[in-house]
Amino acid sequence: MAQAIKIAGKGRYTTDPNPRVGCILVKKDKVLGEGWHERAGQAHAEINALDNAGDVSGATAYVTLEPCSHHGKTPPCCDALIKANIKRVVVAMQDPNPLVAGKGLQRLREAGIAVDCGLLEQEARVLNIGFIKRMESGCPWVTSKLAMSLDGRTAMASGESKWITSAESREDVHRLRAESSAILTGINTVLADDPSLNARFKITDVVQPVRVVLDSKLQMPINAQMATLPGRTLVLTCTKDGQKQQKLTQAGFEVHYLPSHHDRVDLNEVMIFLGQQQINQVFIEAGATLNGALLRQNLVDEWLIYMAPCILGSKGRGLFNLPGMNKMADKINLQISNMRQIGSDIKIQFVAKY
Repeated sequence: MAQAIKIAGKGRYTTDPNPRVGCILVKKDKVLGEGWHERAGQAHAEINALDNAGDVSGATAYVTLEPCSHHGKTPPCCDALIKANIKRVVVAMQDPNPLVAGKGLQRLREAGIAVDCGLLEQEARVLNIGFIKRMESGCPWVTSKLAMSLDGRTAMASGESKWITSAESREDVHRLRAESSAILTGINTVLADDPSLNARFKITDVVQPVRVVLDSKLQMPINAQMATLPGRTLVLTCTKDGQKQQKLTQAGFEVHYLPSHHDRVDLNEVMIFLGQQQINQVFIEAGATLNGALLRQNLVDEWLIYMAPCILGSKGRGLFNLPGMNKMADKINLQISNMRQIGSDIKIQFVAKY
């Protein structure tokens, strides 16, 4: 099962919106075949493993996620395992997709196949943390990345911020971008930096994440750099200015109207909308205002902070804009879940203690 989880990770950059799944077929302690889900719309892990094996009659299948039992873009994997005369199926975890959710395990058992579920379940959940959250809550898994100096500054007072962190940290960020379904930022970041919001990563077959810009007043420049890049760019707004929407649509943007909250796009509605767009994991790269609002509303699942060994001074810009915090009782607690050195920087991973 550990090997199946490892090979499932080969689809880390390509399977969205589907989960990452691995399968290994074993008989008499000999591996007959293995496979993983490579890309949405293509064969699932079980089918690839069967295709890579010979006669698997009487074999055991180790699968990281419950085999599907419904017709989607591909036929049910349960039927293929039953037809191949598999004797036993060991599954890491039940599929949270309501279309499956135990039905696959039941069908296998009804066909006389021995089924065990729960082996290395936690490791399997980590592999598909975004898919699982979307299936269970309707919203994506949200990660926000920030880079700061030793004195907690993200930029100079002028806004200059290139580069606080090391080349190694920036490469790590592009890896995380490549793993994500969408990269989200605010319009102020677009106006200041004109970012591309893509994954510039050494693996060539990366499925580029969807670009998402929160733009309450439709200030997006029609000649923004991201408009020239392949893939989708979503502009989420709470204004109904039809003329501005038309210009942006003609420039290649997808403009979507969402409800407002205090004259800004409602962040809760943003997460619900992205879940409806089959977005599993959102990677946020934004400034202090948006990150402060997300923190206030408990909408981030994990915070990644890259801390560089440099000092930017007391006039530099901070991580969060959080007005109204005057007493220690107002503090917001986070919990460190991981910490390691990358290049000359320290990468700290926090989970929220909401």
